[in-house]
Amino acid sequence: MPELPEVETVRRGLAPSMEGAVLAALELRRNDLRFPFPAEFSRLASGRGITSLSRRAKYLLIDLDDGMTIIAHLGMSGSFRVEAGAAAETPGEFHHPRSKDEKHDHVIFHLTGANGPARVIYNDPRRFGFMDIARRADLASHPSFRDLGPEPTGNTLSADYLAERFLGKAQPLKSALLDQKNIAGLGNIYVCEALWRSHLSPVRAAGTLVTKAGKPSEELRQLVEAIREVIADAIAAGGSSLRDHIQTDGSLGYFQHSFSVYDREAQPCGTPGCGGTVARIVQAGRSSFYCASCQN
Repeated sequence: MPELPEVETVRRGLAPSMEGAVLAALELRRNDLRFPFPAEFSRLASGRGITSLSRRAKYLLIDLDDGMTIIAHLGMSGSFRVEAGAAAETPGEFHHPRSKDEKHDHVIFHLTGANGPARVIYNDPRRFGFMDIARRADLASHPSFRDLGPEPTGNTLSADYLAERFLGKAQPLKSALLDQKNIAGLGNIYVCEALWRSHLSPVRAAGTLVTKAGKPSEELRQLVEAIREVIADAIAAGGSSLRDHIQTDGSLGYFQHSFSVYDREAQPCGTPGCGGTVARIVQAGRSSFYCASCQN
């Protein structure tokens, strides 16, 4: 599933074509994806101007000029592509197969703007993604967002905040970081990377990073900084291209080549002077990659 940096990459790729354009028509080629489309979805969105694109956790938000917002989640295999001009091509060099089969083109945004007509097409072979529409003013209470914690890139995420969340918790650190109520949008790949950067074991109890006085330890402060850094690095690199994620122009991100522990089982640890080997364990059905020699 695309993680936060991948969704941010999609947002940045779509923005030039969508922001400021008019959504002349929203074409739905089926009645549902993971969930049924909202009643009158096409009518509510068609004819509206698109004022901005933003992101909350792993959700793409498309703001319309009447105060409504289209909520889009890519699921396991969803992607957007932009088609403009007579050629109607998706540019970019493909290093992995990617569905362009029209039978998987489930939603089409027909746009008109300063650069002429364009189509933004949502393709999803597995149909694990979904779309919804709601008032922007009501998003905080929307079922997808009401229980989410702070963004890993925002000022709200701090060592003091996590100390309050982790106090007295025996829950493994990896699980605590993946809990969207603690941090919104942080996924498996980048949790593994952040834990490696901060030299913390994924099986360590989250509460051990909090002092008896309820204050964050220095290790917790380093973890927060590592989370910020790994997400920033991933966004700067254009997002990873694991599985079948591609950028909106068809090109692949390359951040996966600089992963330090994720999917590097049995390879040498990259920590200078460590000499350990990356191991893989399974926690709550998900793979954790870490170095037992330098992460404790």
